Amino acid sequence: MADSAAMRRRLRIELRRARNTAKLTQRQVADALEWSPSKVIRIESGQVGISVTDLRALAGLYGVHDPAVLGELETLARGSRRQPFADYRDMIPADTIKYFGYEASASLIRQVQPLVLPGLLQTEDYTRALLRAYGTEAAAIDRVVDSRRERQALFDRAEPPQIFTVLDEAVLRRRVGGTAVMTRQLERLVALAERPHVTIQVVPFDVGAYEAIQGPFIHLEFPDVSDPDVVFLDGQQGSATFIDDPEITGRFQESFLALEDLASAPDQLPAYVERAIRSW
Repeated sequence: MADSAAMRRRLRIELRRARNTAKLTQRQVADALEWSPSKVIRIESGQVGISVTDLRALAGLYGVHDPAVLGELETLARGSRRQPFADYRDMIPADTIKYFGYEASASLIRQVQPLVLPGLLQTEDYTRALLRAYGTEAAAIDRVVDSRRERQALFDRAEPPQIFTVLDEAVLRRRVGGTAVMTRQLERLVALAERPHVTIQVVPFDVGAYEAIQGPFIHLEFPDVSDPDVVFLDGQQGSATFIDDPEITGRFQESFLALEDLASAPDQLPAYVERAIRSW
C-alpha cells in the first residue's frame, strides 16, 4: 500500500475499530487527551493525517500495546502524511486527488462511462480536446495531461490492477477532437484490451435504456480484505462523492455485473471500433 490516501484510509478504519473495542466515544477520547472533538473527528474521517506522537497517545488510550500492531499503525501514520499528486493541488479538486490515491492502491477497478472515455483510458490528444471543450485554459490542460500520464503508469506495473470497463456505444461514436484524434483513441482502446488485466465491453445502442445510463461510477476493491470497497461518483464542477458503506457499494457492484451481461463480449470491441471509424 504505497499511496498516502489509501494508508490514511486504512489507518482511520483501524483507529475507529480500536476506539470501539475500547468502548470510548469520540468526545471521551478528546477529553482524555485534551484535544478538540473536531481533531478526533477529522482523524477518523481521514480528512487529516496523524503524527506518530498523536498515534501513540491514541494507542495507549485504546490499550493497544502489541509491538507488531503498533509498528504497523506507525508505518501507516508516517505514510499517510505524504502528499500524492501534490504538484496538482492548485488545479485539481481535493476529492479528485483523493480518488487518485485510492485508484493507485486498488487491486480491481470497475468503471462505467456512458458519456466520455474514463481518464485511465484516454490518449493525450483526446484529453486535450475534451478539456478545450470544457473551456479549460491551455496551461491547466498541460498539467492535467501530466497528471493523467502519471495515473496511467499503473498499466505498466509488475502487478497492475484488474481493470473492467463498460462503455456506452455512444462513447465510441462521438468524435472528440475530430476523426484523426478519435481514431487514434479507439486504436489505443483496442491495444489496451489486449492486455490480460484489461477488459473493455460496449453496451450497444440496441439495448436502449439501462440503469447506469444516468451517470458514470467507479467501484474499487483493495488487496487487503479488511479494506471496504469504495464507490466514486464524479459530479460536475469538481463535486465528488465517496461511498464505502458495504450495503451501498454492494449494490453498485451488482449493477456493474448486470451491465456486463447487457454489454457485448470483450472480444467484440474491435468490431465496434471498426464500425465507429467507418461511420465517420
